[in-house]
Amino acid sequence: MDAQALDASFVAEEEDALSQMIDRYGQPLLRYCHHILCDYHEAQDAVQITFYKAYTHRARFQPGTNLSAWLYRLAYTTCVDLLRRRKRQLFAPPPAPAENTDYIGPELRQALLTLSAEERALIFGRVMEERSYEELAQMLGKSAATLRKRYERARGKLARALTK
Repeated sequence: MDAQALDASFVAEEEDALSQMIDRYGQPLLRYCHHILCDYHEAQDAVQITFYKAYTHRARFQPGTNLSAWLYRLAYTTCVDLLRRRKRQLFAPPPAPAENTDYIGPELRQALLTLSAEERALIFGRVMEERSYEELAQMLGKSAATLRKRYERARGKLARALTK
């Protein structure tokens, strides 16, 4: 099923639309959340929450808009919520990442953690998914020009963190 047919079946609230959305967008959203959260297991939780939100709030989806951008927007806000929850847990250290399930090396992880969640989402969207600034603007709710400048700054910040 192509993207337009999936959008239409999602709007029509067909039952198989959710499973088709998961098949099409599950892995890309997992990679996206993983790069924002820097934790594979938390990223899995974020993707599940994202699909739950999409299914329960599908009446809010406006036909004619990009389903992919809407899902990425939901995933981004879910990741930010999880990061805020992580910050509030002052006395509980974050769980140690499991071996071999994390595709980010320790040096890159430390460098990525110096960036904000929005900066990590922007870096991942531009570098790994090769998205245009216009697509990222739809996903993050900012103008393309703003994101272009923030990307340049985040890239410099990441480069400085990697050279240390």
